[in-house]
Order: sequence, then C-alpha cells, then structure tokens
Amino acid sequence: MEDTKILQYFEGKTILITGATGFLAKIFLEKILRVQPEIKKLFLLIRAVDKRSAEQRLREEVLNTELFRVLREKYGIYDSKLRDEMWQEVHIIVNSAATTKFDERYDVAMGINALGAMHVQKFARNCSKIEMFVHVSTAYVRSSSVGLIPEKPFHMGETPDGAKISYLDINTEKKVVEERLRGLEAQNATELEIASAMRNLGIDRAKLHGWPNTYVFTKAIGEMLLENLEENVKLIIVRPTIITSTYKEPFSGWTESLRTLDSIFVAYGKGKLKFFVGDPNSTLDMIPGDMVVNSMLVAMAMHANQPSHRLIYHIGSSLRNPLKYEDMKWLMDKYLTKNPLLDTGGKPIKLEKGKVLETMASFHRYIAIRYLPFIQVSFINLFY
Repeated sequence: MEDTKILQYFEGKTILITGATGFLAKIFLEKILRVQPEIKKLFLLIRAVDKRSAEQRLREEVLNTELFRVLREKYGIYDSKLRDEMWQEVHIIVNSAATTKFDERYDVAMGINALGAMHVQKFARNCSKIEMFVHVSTAYVRSSSVGLIPEKPFHMGETPDGAKISYLDINTEKKVVEERLRGLEAQNATELEIASAMRNLGIDRAKLHGWPNTYVFTKAIGEMLLENLEENVKLIIVRPTIITSTYKEPFSGWTESLRTLDSIFVAYGKGKLKFFVGDPNSTLDMIPGDMVVNSMLVAMAMHANQPSHRLIYHIGSSLRNPLKYEDMKWLMDKYLTKNPLLDTGGKPIKLEKGKVLETMASFHRYIAIRYLPFIQVSFINLFY
C-alpha cells in the first residue's frame, strides 16, 4: 500500500489512545503527529488522580522525552485541553494499555489486560463515528504453538494443547480472584502478603490453563472477551513479539527503562550475569518498536474500507530475519568488548564472557562447581 494513501486515511481523523504513557503508545503517538499533522484530534487516556496530575504525566512522561525531540524541533508542542467530546468525535481507538509484568498480581493483570480491554471496547459502542478498534496484544498468547502460527482468534474458553484444564471459564477466574481477596482480608493479611498471594495465584492459574505466566494468560483472556462482543466495530488485533528499541524513526536506538532483553544485556555487561541457559540454536523473535507502529498504521489504512470485521496480525522477525540465541550472545560479546559499560567510578568494566548451558543438567553441574565450595566454606564458618 502506498505511503500517501496510508497518510490520507488518517487526515481529519480523531483517535483515542489508551495507555498513552506506555512505550509503544509513545512511538505510535510521535509517528502519527510527525507524518500526519492534519490529524484532527488525539485523546490520550492517562491514569492519574486528577486533571492536573494527568497533564503533568503527559508533559513529563510523553512530550518531554527524547523520543519527541524531532517533533519539537519541527513543529513545537502546545498544551491542549481535554474535552468531553470523544463519543461524538472519535473515529479510531488504539488500546495499548497493559501491564507487562510476567508475575503481575492476578487481580491487577485481570483488571487491566482482560477486563480493561473489554471496557474500552464497550466504550466504543457509544462513539457515533467509530470506524475501528485496534487492540495491542502479544504474539506469546500462542506461546505453546510451534512452527508457523496462524493468525486466528481465540474461541471463548479455548486453552492451549496440553493444558490441565480443557476449558477456561472467565467468570470462574473472576470469582477465584474475589474469593481469594476476601479470604486474605478476613485473615487481616498485610498489603505485602496480599500482593504476594495475588502474584502466586496468577502464576498458578496461568499454568493450570496452559500459559507460562500471568501476562500472556490475561492478554489471551482479553482477546477472548473482545472476540465475544458482538459489535459492528471493525476489530484489529496486533500481536507483536518482543518489542525492542526503535530501528529508524524518529531516530535509531530510542528506548526507556530496562525492557525485556535490555536487562539481560546490562547484567551481562556489568558482570552480574555469568551464564545463559537455553538451546543456542533456538530463535529469539524481536521487533523494533517503530516497525510495530508502522505495521499497525498500514493495517488500519488497508482495512479502513473493507468489510472484514475481525483481523489479526502477528508482527515479528523470526521468519525473515531470525536471531539465534548463540548469535545474540556473540553480538553482545562483540559490542561489549569494544564498548564496555562503566562502573560507578566511571571506569570501563572488562567483559567476562559467559557460558551457554544447553541443558538443566549442565546448569546444575555449573552451579555445583562454581558455588558449592563457597557454600561449604560459609557452613564451616558457622562453627568457628
């Protein structure tokens, strides 16, 4: 599809973006403002206690970030007042609000990733000019699949192959959360105890139904709830893999905080990570944030005037540009040897190249050889 036709579609449109302070939402927002200044209006949904706090978060966490530097230099940034006109004006809703912690509290993840998506979709019913609802999910909702994974929706209650329970009852899951919270409150549990119990509950329920963690489990539930809503609104679900820093736009290398593989890179470069466990020939699927946004914009413009009401796109790199686990380590070794990280005193940290342990047996041997002597010495010191 030609770039001009994509840009023409967004001219004069009003878009509601949820989770506007999130990593991907910022890239989406910057892109749409930079390439289509004739967009009519953007509504940004930001969690805050009041209007002033929301405006402060918008300035500090979105507009003043380095990502928006190119936009500020080109157009300048002006504050805009939020209006209660969304139902009359919104054409497109982009739902990127999510909690991406793998071990998030089950009640929190259920509220944001699952029920939150449903509530935003219900909001779309009241938008008189609504054309489409774009929901950002994750490719790992299908994490148990192997080979080429079809871009198909979940059926209500569907669980992965091999799950201990063959049917997922979402109402039961909501009741499990409510009953557990009531039980903890009856026991006068502390906030710390409640948080820990909710995190453990999320992991347990995810694994029971065949998902590896709370994040992908609740994102899958969110997709089911969206698919179950009988709407005339066009629904586009995008499922990116591991989202990394920007490739080209507005400039290369932009990211914020330590995200997914970033923490591994930093820990390895600082000498805190001594080994890797995994099949060196397995593929890591990563995709730059700006490429995810570009794919979203193309999908939105492509299907604007088509009759399809339910569309799913997987956005990844493993088919066209696969990255092997061992290649990632080689790239880190090469980069960090030439560009070492600095310690707290500003001195370069010499890279200690780590080992790749291909099996759990080799992992146990490594731990025994490396750390058992220290454990024995510590044990002996208890008696002297």
